[in-house]
Amino acid sequence: MVPVVRVRAHRRQAWAARSSLTAAAAAVLLPLVEGGVAGLLLLLLGLAGLAVTFAALWWTLSRRGAPRLAAATVALLTPVTVIILFARANLLWVVLLSALLWSAAVWSGRYALRTTGLRRSRAKEYRTPPPRRPFVLLNPLSGGGKVERFALREKAERLGARVVLLDPDKPQDVTELARAAVADGADLLGVGGGDGTQALVAAVAAEHGLPFLVISAGTRNHFAMDLGLDRDDPAACLDALTDGVEVRVDLCFAGDRPFVNNASFGVYGAVVQSPGYRADKVGTALGLLPDLLSRQHGPRLTARVGRATFSDPHAVLVSNNPYRMDDPFGFGRRARLDTGRLGVVAVRVDSAVDAAELLLDPRGFATTTSHDVVLHADAPEVEAGLDGEPVTLPVPVRCRIERRALRVRVPRNRPGVPDPAPRLDWRRLRKLAAAVGRTAAPNRSPRGHGPADPNPTTASLPPTTM
Repeated sequence: MVPVVRVRAHRRQAWAARSSLTAAAAAVLLPLVEGGVAGLLLLLLGLAGLAVTFAALWWTLSRRGAPRLAAATVALLTPVTVIILFARANLLWVVLLSALLWSAAVWSGRYALRTTGLRRSRAKEYRTPPPRRPFVLLNPLSGGGKVERFALREKAERLGARVVLLDPDKPQDVTELARAAVADGADLLGVGGGDGTQALVAAVAAEHGLPFLVISAGTRNHFAMDLGLDRDDPAACLDALTDGVEVRVDLCFAGDRPFVNNASFGVYGAVVQSPGYRADKVGTALGLLPDLLSRQHGPRLTARVGRATFSDPHAVLVSNNPYRMDDPFGFGRRARLDTGRLGVVAVRVDSAVDAAELLLDPRGFATTTSHDVVLHADAPEVEAGLDGEPVTLPVPVRCRIERRALRVRVPRNRPGVPDPAPRLDWRRLRKLAAAVGRTAAPNRSPRGHGPADPNPTTASLPPTTM
């Protein structure tokens, strides 16, 4: 006999699926029914306007002077013109309502699929005793002065840590500082700073098999975010010193340089090398992009990913585990940090036409995963950005991943990583919608040990040759 609670859950799931399908159908049909032929033409015009906007943005980035100004004007005026045309045809409300209906369809569909018994395997936590001689490096300039604002030094010292503040006026080798701390008997290494500094100390911790403490005192702290730490309160990260658990995560290397987030080659790798990038990111990028996108500056790259080859891409991003690419609300986040696979994104856009085609056919945008990636170039060295830090690496550059090589100590109580939203599967939604009134259990594997159709949490395409 099926429990009453499960029956109710299945009914909610089925009705959510029906609501999703109904809202999606209404979102598609409303412009056609209300606007007729004129509505259809305006929808096509809207798609054309998006393509023109993409193309104009390409010209804005790849040109200078008057052509750039003209392209920027087109990129601004095109969507405004399309909106005015919809408003004059009294169809703007239809577009807005269709967008709301589509949002409702997506929300209801994901609710239905999220309750089908599909569960994400969370990183395993290990109970370990608190460190006795923790060592913590703090960068007082990171994050606009978070170290002082959150009194990180004082709290760390109260919890028994030996703290070293990096001197902003005197460059220091954080790797050597970490090694010296290990030689002095430290049984935990911690860092409050940017991801680039985190990676250097993390490599020393992994080398010696010591736990590593991440303190979210940087500007963005993507590594801390994907560990599920509190980025708004760096002081909460220090709770791991007394009430913490360990998780095992992957550590990556580009050549002999470690990274915890990603290694960028090509356009971004060249832009971050500029001395003015830190002070004026937008201005520096706009000044360098015309030569980089037209290939007048910088080496030509070739990325070999397993059996696949990406030829002459403008940019290659190699990440410590794949980024989520299929969910706009979780875009740029990693659901896992322990899969033992690198995420690879290669982008090639040679013209304004290619930029416009990305809207409907992302042939210049390829993603895949691999255990290692080898970057070749027609130059002896390539510029790269490792966790946002500029470096120059000898060619070929081999990017590799060491699975679960890093022991990260995190607070027992932390925000955590949100469960990834399930990918919309309209075929499954139709099956769920047809199950109204039934009490059958969710689809399981034949042995009953889990879901029969695991939900992928990252967008990963088969390796292809560009």
